[in-house]
This record gives sequence, structure tokens and C-alpha cells, in this order.
Amino acid sequence: MADSTSYLELSEDGGGSHKFYEVVVSGTDVTITYGRIGVPGKATTTSYPTAEKAAAAAAKKVADKKRKGYEEAIRGVRKRRAVSRRPAPSPSSSGSRTPSNVRRAPVLWKYNSGSPAFGVFIDADRAMVGNERGDVWTLNHEGDVTNRYKLPDGVKCIVGDDSWIYAGCDDGNVYDIGGKAPRVAYEIAENIDIYWLDIHDGTLGVSDRDGGITTVDHEDDTLWAEKGRGTGAWMVRVDGDGVYHGHSAGVEAFGKDGKKLWHTKTTGSVLFGWQEKDDVYAGTSGNKVHRIRKSDGEMLATYPCNASVFSCATARDGEYVFAGDSSSSIYCFKADGTRLWKLASGCGSAYSMQYHEERLYIVTTSGQLACIDVSEAAIHAAEQGTVPTVRDVKLASLDAVVPTADVETTADAGNGVVVECVNVGGRLRVHVVTAGYESGWNVQFPKNMRVEGARYVVESVRESAQGGFYRAHGEIKRLV
Repeated sequence: MADSTSYLELSEDGGGSHKFYEVVVSGTDVTITYGRIGVPGKATTTSYPTAEKAAAAAAKKVADKKRKGYEEAIRGVRKRRAVSRRPAPSPSSSGSRTPSNVRRAPVLWKYNSGSPAFGVFIDADRAMVGNERGDVWTLNHEGDVTNRYKLPDGVKCIVGDDSWIYAGCDDGNVYDIGGKAPRVAYEIAENIDIYWLDIHDGTLGVSDRDGGITTVDHEDDTLWAEKGRGTGAWMVRVDGDGVYHGHSAGVEAFGKDGKKLWHTKTTGSVLFGWQEKDDVYAGTSGNKVHRIRKSDGEMLATYPCNASVFSCATARDGEYVFAGDSSSSIYCFKADGTRLWKLASGCGSAYSMQYHEERLYIVTTSGQLACIDVSEAAIHAAEQGTVPTVRDVKLASLDAVVPTADVETTADAGNGVVVECVNVGGRLRVHVVTAGYESGWNVQFPKNMRVEGARYVVESVRESAQGGFYRAHGEIKRLV
């Protein structure tokens, strides 16, 4: 049978899906390439016993896509479209200009990443910002640039899971960015338009444009998926008990098995979510942050702002609540809802934020990563009009480290742990070879590095908190 190519696109108005799907039949091979329009996409090839079966499989895939709204198109006619941003009440609301009579927050330093930024991650060693160009910059707490990764598409969020760090990318992949180079940790289904991600003990939660929620396990297998009551699901938070999901109709909780536990309405659509041990916090387009108890969905407190809340965070286990609105203001509240202060960021509206040791780190609509001193003394001085001179960090010219499936080789395992890639029921799994470990447990391991029969050495493997599998930690080398 003759070879063939089918190229389809799904492009919706109003910031909806903007994707392509190409099916190429070559003899007995069917190659499917998909992704966002304007980027190379992700390709997979499947071989079939005969050319006839290959053609039939390809025709079925094309028909399935057409039923979902895809249409035949010509590659290159439509252009790449910017990724989704949180809705603002007016075009001018997310600007960084501050009226002269508004007090500024005590910003210590700021770094312009070069493009609007959603992703922020802070720990004791570093501050990270991920932007719509796919850049992930790492700085120390003094504002010095130390590293740069380049992902294939815009970065939606950066999240930590124990000592692992992950970046959710608009190409549909979640990258482990805790090592020398980014590596694919999860591959999200191409029909899911990712809005936000969270990870707990290897379990990934994905919220999407249509208001859906999907959970994925450490082997990148879907655990369960549910359609939420609303649309535009910007919030997902995961813990050991379940998943907390925020969208246009409020916040819902799901158990680990996907069972719906409760639903709480909010003032306006949820635009961001934060969590502490017992409570979740939802920032909304209705100018509010809501504190909701995880166990039963009861609304415990409300924190009123003066514009749509793009982001929120807490300090000292919820003793203080911070919020960033669409008018570039930063707020601080006491746990009971009392507003302590409101100051202008001076560098755009905070799409995301995180607190660390009396400093609030924000990433903004103008692409800034800003470090704000939120100590009592600094805020008191700022309210009197005295702020420090901002250190404006210059855009660094570091070479970018790009994702790779390549792996260094070694003939010496040293003090590392040896693992082996094996075929289990047609799927590649990784098991520990070194003595003293459960030999039948799977190891969470980058999918695109797996080669059947290959052995690797990793710095260590750690049992997951839930038990039943290990997680590879540190650099990975292939044994030869």
C-alpha cells in the first residue's frame, strides 16, 4: 500500500487549544507527531505486522482526532500562539507602573528573565524562575545568576517534591531539573491543555483548561481523571491524602482514589492555589483569597484584596498570608483575615510567589524574579516611604543547558547504587541490582533514558513515602 501523511490541527479562539497532530505511514511503520503549533512536537513510531494493518491503525487515529474537533490543515499556515495567562480584569491592570502616591515594597533585588514568568521555586540554596520562552534561571539568595536551562516551550510552573525539582512545560512534558541537565520525568497526554501541576511523593496532579484534573503515578501511568465542575483550572495541590482542585466554580477535593470528597464555592474563579498541612488557599478573580479546611471544605477565613488575585502564599504554617493582585500590589494578612499591609511591587503583577526566611519571592507579568524583604522592620520602613536601593541584576549571558536523553558512561559503580532496565509485560521498568534493596520494586527513572538490558549507577535510591517503589536520586551514569 502507498505511504501517506495526514496533518491535522485544532485551533480554538479565545486562548483555547492550539495543537497539531500528524500521522505518517511508511510501509509497516506509523509515526505520530503532536504538540503545540509552531514547535517541533513529540514523535512516536509504532510498527505493525503488515502495511494494511499500519494503514488501518493510522486511519483510526485520524478519525478519532477529527471526532475531537481536529481538521485537515497545511503545516506552517497557522503560527505559534502565546501560552495561556491568567485572566486580568482590564488590559492595564497587569502593568508595572506605580502611582507616585503609592508606597513601594522593599525589593532587595530583581532579575528580568526576558519574558512573562509563571514558574518560581525557592529553597535554602537557590531561587529559580521559569518563563514563557522556556528559560529556567537559577540565582542564589543574593541575586547572582548561577545556572540556566532551556526547555522546548513555555514553563507553567516549578514545583519541589522532597529533594526533587520539576518544571511543567507547555510541550506537554514535566522535566526533572534537579541535575546537570533537564530530563523528561512525565509525558502528559497530548489532548490535555495543561494549566498547572503539583507533585507529591512521585504522584503528579495536572489541572487543565477545560477544568479537568488528572493524576499520574511514578511510572507515568494515569491513576484517575475527573471533569471538574468548572473550567479554567489554575489550581492543583497534592498531598498524601488527596488532590485539591480549583477552577471557575470553586475548589473541589478528591481522595487518592479519585472519589470526590467536597466542593466549596469561591468568590470568582480560582486563579491560584497554595497549601499548608491542614488548609488550602485559593486566590480568585473576585479579589479574594479563601482559606479552606482540607478535611471537610469549610471556609475558615477570607482575605480581601482590591483586584483579582493572581497568586498567594503563606508563612510560618499559615500565620501570615500573602497575596499578589492584577494591579501589581502585594498584600500581607494575619491568619484571621486582618490586613497588615499593602504595597506596590514596582515590577509587575505576581503570577506566582513563595516565602522563604522573611523574604517573599515573586515572578511577574513583566518577567521579573523579585526578592522582597518582608521582615517587620523593612515593611514598617516601607510604609513610611523608605525602601532600599534595588539591585537590578543584568540579564546573564550563560549558555543554556537543554534537555537530553544522553547519559555519561562509567566502568566503575563506586559507592553508587546499580539499577537495571528490564522488560516487564512489554514495558520498560527499572529495578535495583545492588544487594540490600527490594529487587522487585520499580525505580522512578527518566523514561527516555531507559534501554532494555542496560545497567546504570545512581548516587542513591530512596524509598517513597507511600512505599512500594524507589526514586532515583542524583546523577545517573550508564555502566559499560
